[in-house]
Amino acid sequence: MPRIPSDHEALVRPLVVLDTNVVLDLWLFDDPRAARLRAALLSGELRALVTAAMLAELVDVLARPFATAWPVSPARVCEMLMACSHPVEALGGGASSAPRCTDPDDQKFIDLAWSWPAQWLVSRDRAVLKLAQPGRTRGLQIVTPERWMPAAGRTET
Repeated sequence: MPRIPSDHEALVRPLVVLDTNVVLDLWLFDDPRAARLRAALLSGELRALVTAAMLAELVDVLARPFATAWPVSPARVCEMLMACSHPVEALGGGASSAPRCTDPDDQKFIDLAWSWPAQWLVSRDRAVLKLAQPGRTRGLQIVTPERWMPAAGRTET
């Protein structure tokens, strides 16, 4: 199935993990606060890592009634995500050193960012954002979409 990105690929295209709500901000809600992040993903400057579990959660969320109120179809949201993503397998046991999230549904994003050479984990979830300090000690920036900056490791203040 998917392969681990080579060191060269990771340097050329920095990797990011996006939680489900950020994916919705990017392609369902067209949230202007995520415009820079969306542009970087669409241009290929940045690649998102996705797993089967993450995609299953996205499909489940997009099947809920609220999604029909938006002009973008669920299929289009998934298509846009996949166009800028690198599908990977979740590394079983590889993230045992990852900090525990108080919301178990969000642990998959933390484990993925911890296990792969991701530079950012982008979320609006407070339970995830609380892990920013442990992330920094690992070289991982855990930020909201509006705080994401294309310069390696920098966030707005």
